[in-house]
Amino acid sequence: MSDDDRRRRPIRHRGGITLRGGEPDPAMDGTTTDQRLLDRRNGSDWVHTDPWRVLRIQAEFVEGFGLLAELPRAVSVFGSARTPRDSEYYAAGVRLGAALADAGYAVITGGGPGAMEAANKGACDAGGMSVGLGIELPFEQELNEWVDVGILFRYFFVRKTMFVKYAQAFVILPGGFGTLDELFEALTLVQTRKVTRFPVILFGSEYWSGLVDWVRTSMLAQGTVSEADLELLHVTDDVDEAVALIQAADASRAQAAAEPPPGDPVPAPAPVDD
Repeated sequence: MSDDDRRRRPIRHRGGITLRGGEPDPAMDGTTTDQRLLDRRNGSDWVHTDPWRVLRIQAEFVEGFGLLAELPRAVSVFGSARTPRDSEYYAAGVRLGAALADAGYAVITGGGPGAMEAANKGACDAGGMSVGLGIELPFEQELNEWVDVGILFRYFFVRKTMFVKYAQAFVILPGGFGTLDELFEALTLVQTRKVTRFPVILFGSEYWSGLVDWVRTSMLAQGTVSEADLELLHVTDDVDEAVALIQAADASRAQAAAEPPPGDPVPAPAPVDD
């Protein structure tokens, strides 16, 4: 087989497994694992098959936890896979990834192209740890070349857990539905105090200003969110400001961890010998 023929071989994924060449598996019928789990509601076969899916889901959690458990402090960076390399936001993503690496943070992205690639590239070029958490999709998407540590997930909800569990903050570059999904997932977790002292930073005021204005003029005006909820969002165009916000939250978290829980007695001072 020539080198050209080898490069042209079809690529398929089964979760974290990559398959090159060969015939497509007819059982997959162009669908993803998530789709087969959620879409097929007819018949009674689910009684026999769905319980076994729990083991696959469990295995995916175990695999993710095992890979990421020893990560240093990390920040999850989201953004569009469609961001072109000559975009100002791609350049911002590279600067952001480098600044986070210089500050001692690993950079976690969805591992794809566009804004995700930019943040991974910046971290990698700066000598930091660059992590990619990919997802099985109907159209194949390889992890970008600047990912040092990567894994492909079958289930979106498992992947989302990894983004939150191993990050100290989210930075959201301009993006589409997937980016908005991650944004509002993070905001909900912070609002409901499932995670605390967790900055959610929108990078690119021109892009995000319409959304923030809508939250204020529609949601706040109708009482579906509170003024305090708006303070959960930080909007900036400055990489240094974004990193400073993350570091300040880290310091606050460390201080809170060092303080005794409310209601605990304060230890008496040790007696001093005369």
